[in-house]
Amino acid sequence: MTTPVTANYRVGLLAWALLTVLQLLWHGWLFPAQSMSPMLVLVLTVVPLLLPLFALRDVRRALLWVGILSLFYFCHGVSEAWSAPGERWLAWLEIGLTLTLIGVLGAGVKRRRAA
Repeated sequence: MTTPVTANYRVGLLAWALLTVLQLLWHGWLFPAQSMSPMLVLVLTVVPLLLPLFALRDVRRALLWVGILSLFYFCHGVSEAWSAPGERWLAWLEIGLTLTLIGVLGAGVKRRRAA
């Protein structure tokens, strides 16, 4: 079953894509890990965001997966914003993208109940 892609879901898909790109830029280029292999860090941060692509036929389900995963990225963003002054702007961007994803999911649930 394919879900029609509404404007709300487009925002969620964009936030998902930007969160993935942010992880690549942050951990692969701007601030690569010093104590671990940068490739391992990229695998740990990017691969989970790619797993919901398997459910992309149903956009709502894929965004639900990403929304659940985004809780990890929200926690990561909060901890980095608190402890890493040089990376604070990236952490705030990560927090904003995860809150956007969660907001899209909440708006989708609210709209379905009203219908």
